Amino acid sequence: METLFMSCLVGGILYALISVVFGDWLGLALDGALDFLSLDGHSWLSPTALVGGITVFGGAGLMLEKYTVFGSASIVIMALLIGLIAGTAVFFLYIKPMEQSENSIAFSLNGLSGMVAEVLTPIPASGYGEVMVKVGAGNTNQIAASFDGVDIAGGAKVVVIEVKDSTLYVSEIDLL
Repeated sequence: METLFMSCLVGGILYALISVVFGDWLGLALDGALDFLSLDGHSWLSPTALVGGITVFGGAGLMLEKYTVFGSASIVIMALLIGLIAGTAVFFLYIKPMEQSENSIAFSLNGLSGMVAEVLTPIPASGYGEVMVKVGAGNTNQIAASFDGVDIAGGAKVVVIEVKDSTLYVSEIDLL
């Protein structure tokens, strides 16, 4: 029984180390060959919860075997219960909340106030042009007007002063 428990414990620890340290690199190097391990069915079949439960089963079995006088069958049953509880705890305390967290690349026009942009299409004193603003990991092009009522040449660096009616009102930045 000790071999079974030790195998589960060491296997789980190795899985955790390899997935944390080399996970992304292996996925890229093997071109997604290990994607089948993600078990995209039910979220309770997550490898994190399953391997976590198996690892705890191994550790609990070793400890119960060493520090209690229970028989082998009792130790296996108790270790299974402890591993099941641990896997369930990992699922409900880590995996489920992470599934419900929002990950979005969206932005709000009102959130662009104070951002630096580059003029793509020259902005006339009383008209509209176009600016490019870096948002997150990408860029967005927006309609812009001069806040100060002056011409702004293409390529100029500007700062967004305010946003009104889906138009960015910008002022040129003079860095000299």
